Amino acid sequence: MPLDHARAFSLEGEVALITGGGSGLGLGMARAMHAAGAKVVLVGRRPDMIENAAAQLGEGAFWEVADVTAFDTMPALVERVREKVGDISILANNAGHNFKKLAVDTSVEEFSGMLDTHVLAAHNLTRFVLPGMLAKRHGSILFTASMTSLIGMPGVIAYSAAKSAYVGMVRALSTEVAGQGVRVNAIAPGWIESAMLRKALDGDEARSLRILQRTPMQRFGEAEDIGLAAVYLCSPAAKFVTGVLLPVDGGASQGF
Repeated sequence: MPLDHARAFSLEGEVALITGGGSGLGLGMARAMHAAGAKVVLVGRRPDMIENAAAQLGEGAFWEVADVTAFDTMPALVERVREKVGDISILANNAGHNFKKLAVDTSVEEFSGMLDTHVLAAHNLTRFVLPGMLAKRHGSILFTASMTSLIGMPGVIAYSAAKSAYVGMVRALSTEVAGQGVRVNAIAPGWIESAMLRKALDGDEARSLRILQRTPMQRFGEAEDIGLAAVYLCSPAAKFVTGVLLPVDGGASQGF
């Protein structure tokens, strides 16, 4: 059946579960997907934040309090979403955190914690959502990767390892399920205006200048930029796209 080009970017009828959905890039994804017609379920650890975010979006937006590193609780989360909203057809593995430490100062516990939050948690939630997608032969899974998946940055070895692992996960999983109606992709955000970025850059004008100098578009991105990319990758417009890592970075990964 030919694609209706007028609805190529529509997510109407989709149910999107977005981890870390209460703020930053996750909320940017939620806003864009909700505007494209999807029902969105924001997942996070802070009830006040995600409840407020869902309320801002309005009808068709839901929230669930959950810690993705509480691995044994994920089946119950998926079941609650199915009962309350419907079968999950989009999963955005976005929850995560960062910290800056040199390699020699990063402990095993800190490194392990970073892998738990990003790599193990994303895989664990994916394995409980995926059967429903495979049963319907329809679904899209996204991973929020990073510039550190593409280029070397000092002082973030654990974060870089975790985000680089996403690239391997996307390649392996996409080939595993591509023939069964499920697509798997990742977005690598550049420097995006957010509370996290402000915390890192406020009071450090020299660092801000260095970032802008190496970004060909000479500005920071917005959460909306990540959200719109997510809509594309999950929409019918990307029906022949799987296994890709899409940089949304103003050219920073390619520029000099």
